[in-house]
Amino acid sequence: MSKEFKSSERDVLEQIMRLRRDVRGNRFIEQAVPDDIVNQLLEAALLAPSVGYSQPWQFVVIRDQAIKQQVFDSFTVENNNASELFSGAKQQDYKQLKLEGILEAPVNIAVFYQPSDGPVLGQTSMAEMGRFSVVCAIQNMWLMARALNVGVGWVSIVDPQVVKQAVNAPESSQLIGYLCIGYVSEFLDEPELKKMAWQQQKQQQDVVFYNGF
Repeated sequence: MSKEFKSSERDVLEQIMRLRRDVRGNRFIEQAVPDDIVNQLLEAALLAPSVGYSQPWQFVVIRDQAIKQQVFDSFTVENNNASELFSGAKQQDYKQLKLEGILEAPVNIAVFYQPSDGPVLGQTSMAEMGRFSVVCAIQNMWLMARALNVGVGWVSIVDPQVVKQAVNAPESSQLIGYLCIGYVSEFLDEPELKKMAWQQQKQQQDVVFYNGF
């Protein structure tokens, strides 16, 4: 018999989604993340949907500080370049932000997309569906982490090639996400960028259309 969920269970899921946060380095604490917790995150990732049941994901669990340092050095270069894209007060706000926790987080996970050698059911018209599948796996990890009271920060300000070289990834593998994982001092009640009004939160009426735009 298929499982039917109670309203209380749905409420818990909604809370987990609502209270998920992108964690910065200044929130991580010096507490080890046990292997069994990391394995629970990885198992959650493997439950994600994937186009054509292709499961095109690869995960590299990183605890080595030397590898983290290589990735952090890439972040520093890319972050300096990114700050120049903003001007005035926005640039000053950007420079004040702590945008990663690469060295502070006990565990980093590099998540890759591995393209198939042949055609994939459902991916023949939209090649990016394979990458989207990997993003679904990352979201599963993120939600499971929040349910375990573990913080996750997704770092996108890195050179993918540097990360690939640091973990000796195959040439065909494509970096999708670089995650910082660890216990935190607190989970903010609102997303940090929302609290500082970096962008205004969009409402359903702003983004949902019916039968066309």
